[in-house]
Amino acid sequence: MYKMIVADLDETLISTDRTITKKNIEAIKRAIEAGVKFVPATGRGYNSVHETLKTLGLYDKEQQYTISYNGGAITENKGEKLLYFQGITFEEAEALYKFALPYEDICIHVYTPDQVWVYRFFPEEVEYLACRQPCTEIFDDNIDFLKGKEIVKAIFMNTDFDYLKQIEAKITHLTKDMDVSYSSNRYMELNRKGVNKGAGLQRLCDIIGIDISETIAIGDNFNDLSMIKAAGLGVGVANTVEAMKPECDYITENDCDHDAIAEVIEKFIFNER
Repeated sequence: MYKMIVADLDETLISTDRTITKKNIEAIKRAIEAGVKFVPATGRGYNSVHETLKTLGLYDKEQQYTISYNGGAITENKGEKLLYFQGITFEEAEALYKFALPYEDICIHVYTPDQVWVYRFFPEEVEYLACRQPCTEIFDDNIDFLKGKEIVKAIFMNTDFDYLKQIEAKITHLTKDMDVSYSSNRYMELNRKGVNKGAGLQRLCDIIGIDISETIAIGDNFNDLSMIKAAGLGVGVANTVEAMKPECDYITENDCDHDAIAEVIEKFIFNER
């Protein structure tokens, strides 16, 4: 029997209209009542998932957990108790920032534990992040104001995936100690090496005493692949990027807009399909 479901948020649990379907909510609450833990696993920060946790009845709950920053943080929801944190250095963030400055078509994000600092906040990015993530736009050609602060990760944003892959090939000298992944068909994510959702899932299993074979991981994009491969059952929703689908144990019939999470719960928790 599966004891824990770990699910990506954007484009997996959360629909393209930024809501969670009623059927998904009901299925998740039913699974929780049956003793199955439901753990959001997101590239966003913990402070951006409060409303999602409230919707699912998980906000400020003991022995319920959230994996954030692609595994860079693990939090027990009760009292927002931080169980694990691993970021990048200021020097690493600064080098990435300075590299991307000449690329006028790249939006740069630098994450601290409570804020996202965004350079070149393109209108499409403002619209995409609305209601998802608290952000502050910055305009300087340096991030000196972040010296001495904890930095979680950096992101390069462009909606051309092939272009981002070309940029990745140019920064290997900067990313040798980093974990590089992709999300939301627009982000290159730059975390500390060994920080990813799969490692976060294993750490959480170790913390709470669940064997990873007893977990289901659900996602849609490359930053979810490590947990999909690590879990006992790795699931891609129907809108998962095509190149990732062969890596999944199961692809849902439904996409993020049509109750994909409920489908997984009904089929693999309650054996109703």
